[in-house]
Amino acid sequence: MKFTEGYWEKSERANASHAMQAFTVEKIPHGMRMVSPFHMITDRAGALDVGTITTEFTAIRKDVISVRSWHFEGYEKKEPRFDLNRDMQDVDVQINEKEAVMTAGRMQVCIDREHFLITYKADGKVLTTCGYRNLGYMQYDKKYQTKFPLENYMAADFTPYMATELSLDPGECVYGLGERFSAFVKNGQVVDCWNEDGGTASQISYKNIPFYMTNKNYGVLVDHTDNVSFEVASEKVEYVGFSVKGEEIRYEVICGDTMKDVIRTYTDLTGKPALPPKWSFGLWLTTSFKTNYDEETTSSFINGMAERDLPLEVFHFDCFWMKEFHWCDFEWDDRIFPDVKGMLKRYKEKGLKICVWINPYIAQGTAFFREGVEKGYLLKRADGMGVKQVDNWQPGMGLVDFTNPEAKSWYVAKLKTLLDMGVDCFKTDFGERIPVDVVYHDGSDPWCMHNYYTKLYNEAVFNLLKEERGEGEAVLFARSATVGGQQFPVHWGGDSSASYISMAESLRGGLSFTMSGFSFWSHDIGGFEKTASPDVYKRWLQFGLLSTHSRLHGSESYRVPWVFDEEAVDVCRKFTKLKLRLMPYIYQMAVKSHKTGIPSMRSMVMEFETDPAVKYLDMQYMLGDSILVAPIFSADGTVEYYLPDGTWTHLLSGEVKQGGRWYKETYDFMSLPVYVRENTLLAIGSNEKTADYDYADGVQIQVYELKEGAEAQCSVPEKDGEAALEIRAARKDGKLVLESTGKNTNMTYLLRNVHTAEKIEGAEIAEDAEAGIVLRPTADRVVIG
Repeated sequence: MKFTEGYWEKSERANASHAMQAFTVEKIPHGMRMVSPFHMITDRAGALDVGTITTEFTAIRKDVISVRSWHFEGYEKKEPRFDLNRDMQDVDVQINEKEAVMTAGRMQVCIDREHFLITYKADGKVLTTCGYRNLGYMQYDKKYQTKFPLENYMAADFTPYMATELSLDPGECVYGLGERFSAFVKNGQVVDCWNEDGGTASQISYKNIPFYMTNKNYGVLVDHTDNVSFEVASEKVEYVGFSVKGEEIRYEVICGDTMKDVIRTYTDLTGKPALPPKWSFGLWLTTSFKTNYDEETTSSFINGMAERDLPLEVFHFDCFWMKEFHWCDFEWDDRIFPDVKGMLKRYKEKGLKICVWINPYIAQGTAFFREGVEKGYLLKRADGMGVKQVDNWQPGMGLVDFTNPEAKSWYVAKLKTLLDMGVDCFKTDFGERIPVDVVYHDGSDPWCMHNYYTKLYNEAVFNLLKEERGEGEAVLFARSATVGGQQFPVHWGGDSSASYISMAESLRGGLSFTMSGFSFWSHDIGGFEKTASPDVYKRWLQFGLLSTHSRLHGSESYRVPWVFDEEAVDVCRKFTKLKLRLMPYIYQMAVKSHKTGIPSMRSMVMEFETDPAVKYLDMQYMLGDSILVAPIFSADGTVEYYLPDGTWTHLLSGEVKQGGRWYKETYDFMSLPVYVRENTLLAIGSNEKTADYDYADGVQIQVYELKEGAEAQCSVPEKDGEAALEIRAARKDGKLVLESTGKNTNMTYLLRNVHTAEKIEGAEIAEDAEAGIVLRPTADRVVIG
């Protein structure tokens, strides 16, 4: 929200009062407190008729400084709060007449008391600053069309806001703020953190995360569940400004040596992602949204996939598994599915997992709704006239009040009946259309609950799955999110359109999302709205099957590949099987995400942040540490992509290219730019039927361009994430040494682009293939050269 008109002029609708002086500073436990009046005070009389802003700086974790500023101390908002994992740190505070310095480990908060300048530092280097007219209390009145009447401010009908601005350096780029489909670098944008159902083609987002980070290796979490409005180098181009309604503003400054360090610390604070089950990484197929279907239809899809040798892992029933006007009472439509348990049993005998669509909106006219009303489990109207109902999605629908423990138990108990039938997971749709003229059981501010509702909703469903299916078997397909939602994977990108433009905006949103603390992300292959042309569908197949999670889904038409053309079947088969063979590597990256919070699917700037060429790249990405993917967004198969410094090998063709430059090429539908970086040990699995198998059995460790003096390692994980097999490699004095520990079942090594070797110890040549030499180890230590 803008409170100025240009740099100097105040808004005609805002009475802005700024912190002008660090009048008093004192040490407090784990930090320091500063009181700042709205004008300079030079004598005792100056302390009359003036407001103040009080600011506390506390060290709440290693490398995290929490900042809390308030105007009126007694103001109570009843705001639900994000769950932050605090680990309070010792600090040193030095205060004199000119400055105050708080030191917490490597971080410092320095206050220039004479000129009112707050500087945040790490290792002595300035991260960002907040100074003259950067911290303020705003009395905002939309009704006034002229200058706010300063002389009548006590009687004015205004809304209070607190606002802060943090400085940006030349060339500093801002990333994150949730799954945003606007430009990847957020400089110049106005971002309002307000969850809405807006598709992928606007500034509206399903997943608003009031956290950003910059290429100076620090991040800022604005610690409010309410609508946080960001002016990212927009109101004042030298600053990121953010404001929130009320008398208080809170934020955390997080530092790191790299962007990955910032994300690691941010997820230490807000929660690590759960490790999704192996099977969830396989291909998901749905009935689509508005399409008609029955068991004959779904069986034709499932059997059609098997007949065409298209490996399928999860089958999803979208909305119409329930009767019309019954979304969501969680009762199967017995007119269409007379034998649900039998049907699900038959599908599970084929090796499938079952997912069903749900949301937290309960339609009137159902027994479930009447029960919710009777027991007080639905959100109440603010005017006291019963249950809040709208016709927005279903006629007269009500919303589950997840702040009521009994209502939450009632809701998940109904879901448990589906699990008992054979359902394995849920697509937790919606969670954004949350009204604000309501009353919550726990008295929470409804404006703040608008965004926070999704956390309670998805957490309740995820915890049910964890309790019923066991640790490591719980997974959602969720659309909405807020801070902390990364703990309940997976999320998908919402309603895209069937076009190259929408495919690109989906990727852009996903990259912003993974810059916001989320590790696992998917999207509707082929686009949701309308029906893709065969070329768009095939290119989206490549992209979707080289994402962490892969789902064929649409709105008004089926998404099985044979309805597009036969080549689509071939493309689907090739890239599904490729992903299944990549599962030892993909799951290794998932385990890393689970432990560190570093996303499995990540932007180029997160992986190569010292390369100035990648700061704005949003049409390619890294799948884990080692695989670069550049989807194709053109009808003629032409693509431009950038390879950072080093030697890169095409995963499919084996072609070697030098990095540090751009390439422009044309690909058919059986390929795209997908490159493995040098000094990589890539674990390739032996199974092309399922994502859930013993990755160590028959695994092939492919060695990519290990340079002299370099070392590399990889881990082949078990189902629980622990390493079944670990490989280390080093090249020194012309010799390549490979060492393995753990399982060694039918393992081989592939030395890419190598066809002769002077001497091999500890292994025998199994095959001299076109791709290189395949070695079968006879010992845990193999020496080549």
